[in-house]
This record gives sequence, structure tokens and C-alpha cells, in this order.
Amino acid sequence: MSLAIEKLLAPRTGHPTRSIGEEADQKLNIAVVFTSVESTLAALKEAGDLANSLGAKITLVVPQVVPYPLPLETPPVLLEFNEHRFRVIASESLVETGVQIYLCRDRLEMLLHMLSPNSLVVIGGRKKWWPTSEKLMARRLRQAGHKVILIETE
Repeated sequence: MSLAIEKLLAPRTGHPTRSIGEEADQKLNIAVVFTSVESTLAALKEAGDLANSLGAKITLVVPQVVPYPLPLETPPVLLEFNEHRFRVIASESLVETGVQIYLCRDRLEMLLHMLSPNSLVVIGGRKKWWPTSEKLMARRLRQAGHKVILIETE
């Protein structure tokens, strides 16, 4: 697993942002895990409301799974394409939003490894009556001690 890209994106509202070093240790961080565009936008909206009330920042965590036939450093989708794509998605957020794209083989293992203990995590997923991959991920993260909010969309 490797961190491919880490970008800090300014909020779209034009509110002035403070420097990263100034608040890096002081602000609560809400991790939003990318699952699909629609579900992640709903999760970002919920995380934005939560971040506004808590004075927190958001980190959009993007696990980009690289299949085993390919070397880990050469994902099937260009990083430049994903960087632009996630910049657009993160711009929907009203608060300070950073984007971290991770190249990995297993997204759950990557999340368990990179999240700080007791992290606040927001995951978006489709509303289904059977256990979806997002519900299973939320359950595993809760078992690991993280606080997880699952946002289900229709």
C-alpha cells in the first residue's frame, strides 16, 4: 500500500482557510471513504454538516484497488484522472477538504492500517436489505474501534 496523492482542497464557499501546520493538530478530522460517486457525495454532505458543527476538517480517503497482475505502482486508472475527479467531488464540500488517494490491494486492510485509533469515519452506500460491502466495511471498522456513520442512499 502506498499513498499516491495527498491534496488539500479549499472549501468552495470562499471562506478563508488557515494554514495546514497551524491547525493540523488542533482540528478533529472526519474521514470520508470513497465508495461510489453518488454515495460519497451524500456522505460528504453529512460529514460537512457534522464538520461545521464540530469545527472539524474532512479527509476524503480514496482506496484505489490495483489488481494483482499489475505492479502496485501502476494502477489501471491514471492518477491524474483520479486527482481531477476527486478534486471535483471534494469541491462539493463546504468545509476544508483534503484528498488522499491510496494504491492498495485490499481497501479494508488499507483503511485499518491508515486510520488513527478511534477515528470518526463516514461511509456512503446504497440502501439494501442484504449486507453490502459498505455495511460489512462499517462493521469491521467498528470492530476495530472506530466511530462509523453509515449513510444509505436510495
